[in-house]
Amino acid sequence: MVQAISTPQGASPIIVEAALNGPWGPHKQPGIPYKIKDIIAQGLACAEAGAAVIHVHPYDEVTARQNDQFDTYRAIIEGIRERIDVIVTPSAPFDEKHAGDRYAVTEQLAQLGLLDWATVDPGSVNIARFDELDSGGNGFVYSNGAATIRAGLEIAAKYRFRPAYACYEPGFVRLGARLHRQYPAAPVPIYRLMFSDEFAFGFPPTEYALAAYKSLLDTAAPGAPVMVSGLGVDLSGLIPRAVEYGWHIRVGLEDEPMGSGATNVGLVERAVAGIVAAGGVIAGVGEVRGV
Repeated sequence: MVQAISTPQGASPIIVEAALNGPWGPHKQPGIPYKIKDIIAQGLACAEAGAAVIHVHPYDEVTARQNDQFDTYRAIIEGIRERIDVIVTPSAPFDEKHAGDRYAVTEQLAQLGLLDWATVDPGSVNIARFDELDSGGNGFVYSNGAATIRAGLEIAAKYRFRPAYACYEPGFVRLGARLHRQYPAAPVPIYRLMFSDEFAFGFPPTEYALAAYKSLLDTAAPGAPVMVSGLGVDLSGLIPRAVEYGWHIRVGLEDEPMGSGATNVGLVERAVAGIVAAGGVIAGVGEVRGV
């Protein structure tokens, strides 16, 4: 039985992040935007609906494959930010061949002052769907060795953007916190906890998992901002407890179960409604920059 939820008076506003597309491509997640104009349009719509942070992956518009190119990122970020003041966060290449220069494009964007937050993922993990494993598939290894993590933190320290840590396993919290201490000039990371129903990493979206992460974070990274997120998952049931903890929420078609019929704007609207119903207040972009 779910215990009663109480939100403390004066609680910090809750950030809503919209993850618009991810690396899946329209063949796996038909509703995602992959053309620059569509990514911009959906980013603007999600910002109007209450998202203060927009997370994007860039695509080649001909092949509909992620391309991780500086010019594509720049067009998306500037296209959104020239219309509305919102934080737009880039991804980083997922494949192993880019592990050595994973943050090269991130640094280019930071040099132009385009970043408030950016992906710096503190660990390595097997990314595989349960149905893929059951049919003999292997998924792939998302590799981030300590040298790669340090490279991302060094850039964050130099350009003063907030590292967005995707924590696929509890050990990511411990490793990320330890390495961040070596770069005190880098803003405190936001620990984005990755839950899943469809993938074999980490925890399923349960309250015991939230409680376990809270105990770990209170020890390893006390006071750091935390966000509830995931891949192949519906997180709506975790929103009341997350609001009680003062944790932030990410939603979007990147994170939805594959083949979802939802829209990015609809997911943001549902998250906003859930946060408000749980007694939370939605953060504006100015409050996000002050986190």
